Amino acid sequence: MKPRSQTWLLLLVIFFFCSSTSLTHLCFAADDTISSGQSLTLNQTLISKGGKFELGFFTPENGNLVLLTESKTAIWSTESTSNANVSSEAVLGDDGNLVLRTVVRPSDVFWQSFDYLTDTFLPGAKIGYNSITNKVQSLTSWRSSNDPARGIYSLELDRDDDDHFHIVTNRIRYWRSGPWTGTAFSGDPEMNDILNFRYIKNDNESYLMFSHKNTYNISRLVMDFSGQFKQFSWLEETQEWLLIWSQPTQQCEVYRYCGPFGVCDENNLPLCRCLNGFKPQSLKDWNMRNFSGGCVRKTNLKCGDEVGFLQYNQQIGFSNQRFNNSFNTADDCKQSCSDDCSCNAYAFNNSCLLWKQDVFAFKNGYDEATFSIQLRVAASEIPRPTSGGKKPLKAYIIVLIAGSIFVGIFSCFLIAYIMKRQRKPGYETTETSLADLSSEHEPEQGKLELALFDFNTVATATNNFSNKLGQGGFGPVFKGKLLDEREIAVKRLSRSSGQGVQEFQNELMLISKLQHRNLVRLLGYCIGKEEKILLYEYMPNKSLDAFLFDPIKQILLDWSKRFSIIDGIARGLLYLHRDSRLKVIHRDLKASNILLDEDMNPKISDFGMARIFGGKQTLGNTNRVVGT
Repeated sequence: MKPRSQTWLLLLVIFFFCSSTSLTHLCFAADDTISSGQSLTLNQTLISKGGKFELGFFTPENGNLVLLTESKTAIWSTESTSNANVSSEAVLGDDGNLVLRTVVRPSDVFWQSFDYLTDTFLPGAKIGYNSITNKVQSLTSWRSSNDPARGIYSLELDRDDDDHFHIVTNRIRYWRSGPWTGTAFSGDPEMNDILNFRYIKNDNESYLMFSHKNTYNISRLVMDFSGQFKQFSWLEETQEWLLIWSQPTQQCEVYRYCGPFGVCDENNLPLCRCLNGFKPQSLKDWNMRNFSGGCVRKTNLKCGDEVGFLQYNQQIGFSNQRFNNSFNTADDCKQSCSDDCSCNAYAFNNSCLLWKQDVFAFKNGYDEATFSIQLRVAASEIPRPTSGGKKPLKAYIIVLIAGSIFVGIFSCFLIAYIMKRQRKPGYETTETSLADLSSEHEPEQGKLELALFDFNTVATATNNFSNKLGQGGFGPVFKGKLLDEREIAVKRLSRSSGQGVQEFQNELMLISKLQHRNLVRLLGYCIGKEEKILLYEYMPNKSLDAFLFDPIKQILLDWSKRFSIIDGIARGLLYLHRDSRLKVIHRDLKASNILLDEDMNPKISDFGMARIFGGKQTLGNTNRVVGT
């Protein structure tokens, strides 16, 4: 649809003088101000106090709205409806389709929105390919969460193998649906959990449609700006859209998510980081979790500058490489990249691979091979090895002496502080240092690699603790948002809590040392005179019990989803009991302590009652009553 001319809002600057009394009255009777929430209609204007300038709508003479096909052929215009016998109307159907049709014969459709999809797929619409018109119906993402302009990700029918759908960006395919099985696509069987999909293939067209299994269900499929294809269902009770599934399942499987020279890691926050020798292209966007701009060199390279190479050891996929089989050794391959000012990286794996464009890293699982690459950087970015001689030895001695003096002074202050605290009544029964929790199992556990937040920052993030999510034995839990737009859950120790400082320290120490995709992630903590607060990643789907015992939400937990949640919990427990560096018994595992993220992945939480046991132990004993 392309308007050739239409009615629009324009600042019409008119320099005029009101010469008659009546005209002057009309000029000065109008208002010069419009307040927030008010609007202007077609017959209303704003006129300046002096009556010299006017703002309003106007319609150009002989203006018509014209609908054009992709071949620029006019199929309808407002001029064609000037005849009273041929009137038209636009109708929004209950299926979400906006239809432009004649009033007399509603079957005569000039245009409909289902023929021009953007990022959203609704029941009744089609995505696929028409071999007669050579038209492709696909979904294309927004540019960002608040910019509906055309984005970089598209879901479309694979023309080379039309039993598949795939997601592409910049002509790179990074996800495939798998072949159609008759009821679903093999690569995503959960698509049919609450929806009925139909894949039609004949000589004229191949397309995909879907409908709801239940009339009360409302769902939409979206090619999201994050690069994931997602299904959302509407929950009437909470008045919000619930994410049912997404493909790819992990954000790091999306190609180019971290931009050029960026690497995605599901086990870290933020997900993206820059390759060695590089920094975020826009630190502001990076802090806002917009990584699409990627990374740039810390030190710009000019042709002829001295360069070096930093190795990225993780086996991961990289795109945009070029093969050059004329070099038989790694040294020859390296020299070739050194001599070429446009070369950004190289790798040698029985053949020479050169990257002469931006390097895009991605997770394993794609068609492309994985490599350990050498990144070309400025020589100043290469760590210099320490040469032998007296000077380094002297430096080591100075550092050792200074360090010993510092440790001695710090130890004296620490001993004095501990002795002073122990004189206070009830100290031994109410407080336990982090190091004393289990010094024999983890000698360095007091060194927490966590962010320490001040109380004012936490209070601001939670709007002064106004958005309460729930209440546990530890205390209330609040929802908040940090300055970088990250949503957080804030657990605040209650003075009346049955749990105390030991549980707080236990949870703080344990979660900071345990890293697994099925354990809740601790982002930081806050300790003040009267405050003990833990900050976690926010889980939008709350806890598992909210789904198990809710008659509406439990419909969303089909057997496939339940098995997936059970599998995730089992993996988390296996990590705690066997694979982590600390062997941990949770001792309070229940549905309310299993949190669900946006993709319904389970996260074990609440480690206040947990206990560490030895690597060779198979049994732990306790003298305290714990759990519920």
